[in-house]
Amino acid sequence: MNGLGERFVDALGYAAHAHADQVRKGGDVPYVGHLLGVCSLVVEDGGGEDEAIAALLHDAVEDQGGVERLEDIRRRFGERVAGIVLELTDADGIPKPPWTERKLAYLQSLPRASPSGLRVGSADKLHNARAILMDLRDPEVGTGIFGRFNADAPRTIGYYDALADAFCRLRPGPLATTLRSTVDLLVAESGVAPLGPDDW
Repeated sequence: MNGLGERFVDALGYAAHAHADQVRKGGDVPYVGHLLGVCSLVVEDGGGEDEAIAALLHDAVEDQGGVERLEDIRRRFGERVAGIVLELTDADGIPKPPWTERKLAYLQSLPRASPSGLRVGSADKLHNARAILMDLRDPEVGTGIFGRFNADAPRTIGYYDALADAFCRLRPGPLATTLRSTVDLLVAESGVAPLGPDDW
């Protein structure tokens, strides 16, 4: 059994404070909901305390402070947590590089990712894909959900399609399988044909 101790409790508060003013794209849902959702998936998949903490902090560098935030995470929570967070960070400065550049770089990094990076990464993408699917099914949102992103619907779904393939290959298991089935539902219910990375 993997226990969660005081470091985890500290990380909960740290994440809530760091993302206190952030909401999910296009809505008013506090961003911490995503962080808790990813953490839940990681813990239920058997992740240990470092992975659970990294799940809570996986967007902190990208969205809330860049390199300085990474160094603070390293100081407070250790090298392993910082390393996992860095694996999931596709930009550490403002402005961020273009969408295509960032997403291709992340996909290309996955074969070199640590087992922990793959676990937390697949949980992150699964939670995101589920959120997109839920909004797609909401009559008040529908396909308008794709207007919230930096890429159009064929590239957005294509990115998740490529991620599902990569995680199924590199870390087969419940997270990857559920991501694959969720993306398949996104394709079927949106009616959008996903574009592969070569066409982004």
